[in-house]
Amino acid sequence: MGPKTAQTKDGQNDDVQKWGASSPSQSLTSRAYSAMRADIISGTLKPGQKLKIDDLVKSYEVGNSPIREALSLLTSDSFVERNDRRGFRVVEVSAEEFSELLKTRIWLEGLALRESIKNGDNEWEENIILANYRLSRVARSKSDTEFIANEEWEDLHKKFHMALLSACGSVHLLKFCSQLFDQNTRYRHLTGPRAYPKRNIIAEHGAIADAVVARNPDLAIELLVSHYMGTSGFLAE
Repeated sequence: MGPKTAQTKDGQNDDVQKWGASSPSQSLTSRAYSAMRADIISGTLKPGQKLKIDDLVKSYEVGNSPIREALSLLTSDSFVERNDRRGFRVVEVSAEEFSELLKTRIWLEGLALRESIKNGDNEWEENIILANYRLSRVARSKSDTEFIANEEWEDLHKKFHMALLSACGSVHLLKFCSQLFDQNTRYRHLTGPRAYPKRNIIAEHGAIADAVVARNPDLAIELLVSHYMGTSGFLAE
C-alpha cells in the first residue's frame, strides 16, 4: 500500500533510520512516490490525467526506474490506474466513488473515535486540544480573495483528525483511516473554491474537539459525520 512511515527532513523514512541507510534507488523511488502522491491529492495532477513516463522523469527529476516503481506503489494506493495498452493515468473521481468513500470513512472513523474516547488518557486529550489550536492559527487558503490550498493547513488538518482517533488501540484501523483521509482530500480540493469561505471550519473542528474531550461519543460522532457531509454537499453542487 506504499510507504507506511513518515518522511524525515533528509527524505528518508523512519524504517530507513531504524534499519540502516537505504539504497539510492529506494530513496529516489520514495521521493518520486511522495511528490506524485502529493500532487495527485492536491489536484496538481488532475483526475484522469495520463501519466507519461518521459514527462514524469523531467518533472520530478528522477530516472525511469524510480518513476515506474513509484507508479506501481500509487497503483496499489488506488491513486493511479494502469492500462496495458494506454499506460498509467490518475484515477478518475466520481460522485459514486465519493459516496462509497464517505460511507466507509463514517463506519471506520466512528468506530475508531468511539474506542479512542473510551481508551484515551489525559495526554491524548491534550494532543487533541493542541492539534486543534495549531490548526486554528493557520489560514486554510493562501489568498484572501480566492481559494489557494495551504500545504501547512493541510498537514495540520490531517494531524488533528488523526489525533482524534489515535487512542483507538488498532494500528491497522488507523492505517485505513489515514488512507481514506488522503483519498477524501482529493475530493475536498475539488470543493475548495466553492466551500471557501462559506464554511466555518474552525467552529466545526472546535465543536468536535469539545465533544471528544467531554467524553461524549454520540455527539462527537454526530458532529464528525456532519463535518464530512458538508464536503459532500458542496461536491454535489
